[in-house]
Amino acid sequence: MITKNDVIAVVLGGPSSEAEISRVTGGAIATALREKGYNAKEVELVPDRLLATLHAMNAKVVFNAVHGKYGEDGRLQSILEAAGIPYTGCGVLASAVSMDKSATKRYLQSAGISTPRCLIINKREAEDLAALKAHILEAFGLPVVIKAATQGSSIGVVIPKESEEIEPALKEAFSYSENVLVEECIKGKELTVALMEEKDEIKPLPVIWIAPHSGAYDFHSKYTKGATDYHCPAPLGDEVTAHVQALAVAAYKVLGLSGVARIDVMLDEHNQGYVLEANTVPGMTATSLVPKAAAAVGISFPDLCEKILLSAK
Repeated sequence: MITKNDVIAVVLGGPSSEAEISRVTGGAIATALREKGYNAKEVELVPDRLLATLHAMNAKVVFNAVHGKYGEDGRLQSILEAAGIPYTGCGVLASAVSMDKSATKRYLQSAGISTPRCLIINKREAEDLAALKAHILEAFGLPVVIKAATQGSSIGVVIPKESEEIEPALKEAFSYSENVLVEECIKGKELTVALMEEKDEIKPLPVIWIAPHSGAYDFHSKYTKGATDYHCPAPLGDEVTAHVQALAVAAYKVLGLSGVARIDVMLDEHNQGYVLEANTVPGMTATSLVPKAAAAVGISFPDLCEKILLSAK
């Protein structure tokens, strides 16, 4: 049982390309927990020194605020489990699978969960980009979504609208990841569903409709105040809302997630939902989505952080 006298290490930053966003997330979490009376301390992730740092400060539990590499790919979880230190969020396998969009896609497809058609390409298969471009155009047409398999925050994601944009998009995606996904572009509403696990029950929070002013929910739109409108709860009607939330719960279960996570869904013009990906360490910044969804049902940001903390195992 976590008490307010225990040292809580909010681990943030690290070697990820998302380190700066992670530091904002971690700082906000630590401040909120201190407002609730907890002894929360920020800890910059230096992988080979982490355990020594945690032992030196006598940390009782780790609040994982590391986005991307280490925080979401199972490595941090492995280190903590080997040391017997409880932590927030998903376990090793669920983290690793969810961080790799190609693995996520295979899990979703095997379970029959609606997800966009895709082609998974390994870098070794991409020597002839011209031939690959022709195959993509034949299979998907334009626009098409090209994304690195192991990045978050829309890093390494490009949506070519012209054929000459495909090869540069592939090169950019492969600069971030060994595997690249080429997906059909679903036209419609971009939605996200935050889920909380309480007493072994998976509870979806209100659906959020993400409406970026630029038309693309890229890095700028995600982390710039005022660049995107968020409608929460999304005005979808009861039946469509239930459909989207059911898809999110199904994805949460098949991926083996735990604690608080977020599932991104595209809703097409016929109100059919398609699961895009899972976020096992959702952002907790001023513009982040999980706090917005929690606020819609009366859960304050400090209370949300406390709920996540108390779910650590």
